[in-house]
Amino acid sequence: MNIIILQHIKIEDPGYIKDLMIEDGFNLTTIELDEGEKIPNNIGKFDAMFCMGGPMDTYMEDQYPWLVEEKKRIREFVVDLKKPYLGFCLGCQLLGEVIGGKVVKSNPSEIGIMEINFSSKKKNDDLFSQFPDKIKSLQWHSYEVQGIQDIKEVTLLASSPITKYQIFKYQNHAYGIQFHIEIKNTTVNEWGCVPEYKNALENQLGKGALEKFNQAAKNNIKDMNNYSKILYENFKRKLLLKN
Repeated sequence: MNIIILQHIKIEDPGYIKDLMIEDGFNLTTIELDEGEKIPNNIGKFDAMFCMGGPMDTYMEDQYPWLVEEKKRIREFVVDLKKPYLGFCLGCQLLGEVIGGKVVKSNPSEIGIMEINFSSKKKNDDLFSQFPDKIKSLQWHSYEVQGIQDIKEVTLLASSPITKYQIFKYQNHAYGIQFHIEIKNTTVNEWGCVPEYKNALENQLGKGALEKFNQAAKNNIKDMNNYSKILYENFKRKLLLKN
């Protein structure tokens, strides 16, 4: 399987899911957009696209001009070619914008280990049918997708008390996932070194919050790794059936 991974900061990769893909011998092509790397012209050769999080927001096209091209290429992959897509956090928001939604500031920001509640649509979904009705996962975002409720090709799969579109599906091949189940034991400390992430964390949870947040993540890492494995195995099965 040939997978293209769009990254917006080196430390934010597919994490535990990346480890599983490497174990299975997937051919991974990582494009570090923030470092000036370009998305290949022939993206149709890839079987799936992963689009990860980052410290920037979707509207920051003047500051990060590569966002303009990235949105065009995501649209080509998802809307035109109808190829499998998983977008996490910023990658979720980019998908939402590309299919006609808007990305707005969350009120308040959602940071911490928090509950996500699945909708009844989960039971018929290819990727999430095996998930429990409620899970806890890591949230670290200040913006969210809105305005896609009237798009008939969108299915709402999970929400939280703050964010309606925690998981949504476009048609049957592209998923936006606002939270982070892909994390590993080292993730919170690594992300805590990013000034934008640290500031958002301390603004929300107070000074010295990183250590508590890191411990909370470690307390829940076994469950999150298990959810990642279920997601990955179902995604892999979907790819194999398609090919």
